[in-house]
Amino acid sequence: MVSFQCDYTTGAHPAILRRFAETNMIPQPGYGDDEFTLSAKEKIRAACGCPEAEVELLVGGTQTNAVVISTMLHDYEGVVTADTGHINVHEAGAIEFGGHKVLALSGKDAKLAAPVLQEFLEAFYENPSRDHMVYPGMVYITFPTELGTLYTLEELTALSAICRQYQIPLYMDGARLGYGLASRQTDVTLQDIVRLTDVFYIGGTKVGALCGEAVVFTHGNRPPHFLTQIKRRGALLAKGRVLGLQFDTLFTDDLYMKISRHAIDMAEQLKEIIRDKGWEFYRESPTNQQFILIPDEEMEALGKTVQFEPWERYDKDRYIIRLATSWCTTQEDLDTLAAFTR
Repeated sequence: MVSFQCDYTTGAHPAILRRFAETNMIPQPGYGDDEFTLSAKEKIRAACGCPEAEVELLVGGTQTNAVVISTMLHDYEGVVTADTGHINVHEAGAIEFGGHKVLALSGKDAKLAAPVLQEFLEAFYENPSRDHMVYPGMVYITFPTELGTLYTLEELTALSAICRQYQIPLYMDGARLGYGLASRQTDVTLQDIVRLTDVFYIGGTKVGALCGEAVVFTHGNRPPHFLTQIKRRGALLAKGRVLGLQFDTLFTDDLYMKISRHAIDMAEQLKEIIRDKGWEFYRESPTNQQFILIPDEEMEALGKTVQFEPWERYDKDRYIIRLATSWCTTQEDLDTLAAFTR
């Protein structure tokens, strides 16, 4: 049995495990004051080309989204996203639980289009009853999106311009950021993200870490007393070294991007296998996630050899499934999939 189910079904990259073992008995302060976390933050600032960036490390994606959104919004504001946005469909109402409405707009290819956002904001501020409504206080996007698609530099620039016009922050969820930056089809760089967003996070959990996400505030806009606010939400890890050491390792010798490029190389081969088998793409992605349509009986047979993610039913005879590559996908894994016959 081989797994293409997700990009975090295994533990951590061996380099991280080695660092854990090597440093395990070195005493360190807690709550992110350890030497590994301080080093990781410096390396992230250097990678971003933004020495003034403010960086904080949290454990997971939903936790990060809930903390960032709740600390940056006023209590009368909500967050705007595409209807497919992760905070709208796959976070169990975590944002609403924190007291902020998710304002979902119709997306295309899982992306929020600038004209749709512009029309929504114009209509809101032209509405004489807006004081009885939830104010749009932030725009949330993901890179890559839930379906593995990518914003182009032009699209990201247009969204950024609208947010600045209305003086609301643009927040990018980068749970799979490495795979977006490593895509052969992207024209967006990390420095573009630093310039065009107000806050984003660098995903570790899905890109080689055991756990962890690095939040980056790029314009001196970190919420006041942010560490205190993290702790109030139960999200401050006492053994901050666990997160710091992982990001320090990921941002040493370009490991983060090496991991990401490997997953993209594997995904390109995966797409060829999908084509050779005559399977139809539901969504051919430029990143590490591929979505295909497969007849029910073939899906059942495939499940005896390959682990995958059942996504949703497409029609009465076919299902959408997701196949994902990661840092640990091997050529042998791809060969096993290629050898599958029903």
